[in-house]
Amino acid sequence: MKKIIVPVDFSEQSEYAMKVAVSLSKRYGAEIFALHMLELNQAMITSSEGYHPEQMVFLIKLAEKRFDDFLQKPFLKQVKVTPIIKHYKVFSEVNEIAKKHEADLVIMGSHGADGLSEIFIGSNAEKVVRTSDIPVIVVKEEMADFKIDRFVFACDFELENLSAFARAKQFAKLFDAELNLVYVNTPGDSFLSSADAYKRINKFLHEAKSTDEVSIHNDYTVESGVINYSENNGADAIGIPTHGRRGLAHFFMGSIGEDIANHSKVPVITFKIGDEQ
Repeated sequence: MKKIIVPVDFSEQSEYAMKVAVSLSKRYGAEIFALHMLELNQAMITSSEGYHPEQMVFLIKLAEKRFDDFLQKPFLKQVKVTPIIKHYKVFSEVNEIAKKHEADLVIMGSHGADGLSEIFIGSNAEKVVRTSDIPVIVVKEEMADFKIDRFVFACDFELENLSAFARAKQFAKLFDAELNLVYVNTPGDSFLSSADAYKRINKFLHEAKSTDEVSIHNDYTVESGVINYSENNGADAIGIPTHGRRGLAHFFMGSIGEDIANHSKVPVITFKIGDEQ
């Protein structure tokens, strides 16, 4: 873990994310890239009916000053932070910046989202999770000394999750955390008998060359099952594979990983399915 990206919007949540990054930076010597996306869009920048050049310069300088003030916080004094400013919000750019700087991790603060606001807007964290090729940690509370003793990784144990599982194991090893694996069994078309569930799990573990044990947890939905299992077992963080679906496919099919990232109280780490180890 050598390079960490932290999107910053000056909210309490982005400060929480930055404090987690600082904790990891001190532990592993990682460089932090603080990314701020201005509240501008392409039309405002190019349209003759938009802002005058003087107003645009003023808004940009104001954001730069606010960003600089944010980076002067006392808890950032002992770590290396490289500021990056983009002129408008395009959340796929977080992934592009991660590739450019060969970053290992994105840490994102989020207050989550509920109800209609989630359906029509979604959270910024969800947009980053959807487009990121590298693991994303989503945090909602202040955690100045970020550590993970018990790490829950949940998936359906289909073989497409093998690379995400390998990343999760590496992550647990990095934190010297106990790794708890869970399969959530739900009623309806996806229900499996115990025999069929263990048949799938054993095939997965054989392919992964893993001797880990897997718990089967019954619940009404995968999301509630993962969160309830994690809370009951005192998890410090939850690991979830995500497809990173986009557009209408994402809207109609949904993404369990993003739902859990939005609603879990403990930090959630998403691992994109199919990314290389």
